[in-house]
Amino acid sequence: MLLRANPPLTRRHAVTYRKSVIVGGQVLVLWALLWSIVPAHCLAETLATCGAGWLERVDGQLVLHVKGTPYEMGYQHGALLKQHCTENLNFMLHEKAKSLVEIGDLKINPRPIIDSVAQLQREYTPDKFYEEMRGLADASGLAMDDIVAGNFIPELFHCSGFAVMNSATTDGVLYHGRVLDYACDWRLQEHAVVIVAEPKGGIPFVNVTYAGFIGSVTGMNARHVSIGEMGGRGLGHWEGVPMAFLVREVLETADDVSNAVNVFAKNPRTCVYYYVVADGKTNEAVGLSASWKELEIVRPGETHELLPHAVPDAVLLSAGTRYEELVSRTRAAHGRLDENSARQLMDRPVAMRSNLHNVLFAPASTRFWVAHASPDGTPAAEQPYHAFQLTDLLAREPESDARALPGPELAGARQAAQEPLAR
Repeated sequence: MLLRANPPLTRRHAVTYRKSVIVGGQVLVLWALLWSIVPAHCLAETLATCGAGWLERVDGQLVLHVKGTPYEMGYQHGALLKQHCTENLNFMLHEKAKSLVEIGDLKINPRPIIDSVAQLQREYTPDKFYEEMRGLADASGLAMDDIVAGNFIPELFHCSGFAVMNSATTDGVLYHGRVLDYACDWRLQEHAVVIVAEPKGGIPFVNVTYAGFIGSVTGMNARHVSIGEMGGRGLGHWEGVPMAFLVREVLETADDVSNAVNVFAKNPRTCVYYYVVADGKTNEAVGLSASWKELEIVRPGETHELLPHAVPDAVLLSAGTRYEELVSRTRAAHGRLDENSARQLMDRPVAMRSNLHNVLFAPASTRFWVAHASPDGTPAAEQPYHAFQLTDLLAREPESDARALPGPELAGARQAAQEPLAR
């Protein structure tokens, strides 16, 4: 399995380091040290900037940096990923929507249902998310209705997740694994992106997602809190804040597990979803069962009616035979889990054939590893992992000679002069 184990440097930074090796005189020793830290192939390229936002390609992966107000972040997203947003949402909403799809036990024409649910959920959704979607629509040229409908799609995701820590790992480090399973034939993996967001007045965070989506189902913030989601049932109970926006709210506002849980406790919820939330500062993690009417907490080493096997210092969420396999693997490696063996917990068949992405977080250090399904639909679990570190990504700056796209300032002024967003 190919692993990119070290944070990448830009070509400019790599050259700077190489010069410092020569100037320092300790050529062989320092060069060997450098080589162990910075792989020669692990370079980054700035693709474009837009206001305070910018897009780069790191180790072959798209990394989008957005910063500012909700509208500004949405505009940067839509401008810098315009082609990806257009292709992604057009395919989902105008190609896949022509055929019936399965949602739970139902087969439906999705677009009319999605539009109705989005309208129902509008009164529960904070204005800031609609402002961000408006910015995305203005910059990408896509219709606002399509942006809103597209951002409903994450409500349908199914997944697995786990957190292991303390006695379960070799050095006590907390690892949080997240398996996202959904139909690879929706081509989401062709528009995969790591978004590094610095919201005005909020906590910076990373969101492993797809072009055109502003919500989150997989993320970690700069306060060392990580979260992943697993879909359940309860279809029809849509009167609440969309799941992906609740996860996004955790990333923007929660600096510990307790505050993360409060986001779910204090907001109206929809359907049934499960979450793993972890905090690298305290090595604390919990599983959540969140329906429209109940919120249950499962702590490490505890059982639940749907999770009958207790494993010390572990929170394990999945379903059916995938859950049994996850428990078996965790027990077999208990006390010896590290960043490599923790990734292997997510191998097939814990990951489904429809496995879109796998992510392993080490929240204490803000390191994380990401694998995406291939364009031909080969599951993420069978693809290379790429290593990142949130603190490194937040410290990065675009290359000074990068192509600059028009920023959101003028568009934002026009948007601010409009009527308040209707609820």
